[in-house]
Amino acid sequence: MARHKRPGPTDRELAILGVLWQRGPSTVRAVHEALGANSETGYTTTLKLMQIMAEKGLLTRKGAGRQHIYTPSVSEERTQKQVVGDMLERVFAGSAEKLVMRALDAKKVSPKELKRIREMLDQMEGA
Repeated sequence: MARHKRPGPTDRELAILGVLWQRGPSTVRAVHEALGANSETGYTTTLKLMQIMAEKGLLTRKGAGRQHIYTPSVSEERTQKQVVGDMLERVFAGSAEKLVMRALDAKKVSPKELKRIREMLDQMEGA
């Protein structure tokens, strides 16, 4: 039987994870306020999303009095790899070359970024 991969985080879940990766363990209120300008969702929607994320294993929740503190269960790097891997298969038919070419074509790359990309490619070729 084919093994089904767990779907990656949704856009809203990624936004919540982004806040937690940046700020560290936080309450729902703190996350909701951080999302404030970028989100049209209410507090209860943020709360429900974070509860679902805890059930999915994306967050851990610890009680602190009446408040709960949420912490990401997944690293930013691991999540990025999962999302990029999924996109690589779904959009680029597994072609890393096409993915990289579109990524470089989609946004102006700074000289500093280009230098780091070259260094990474040199390391990969030497390995």
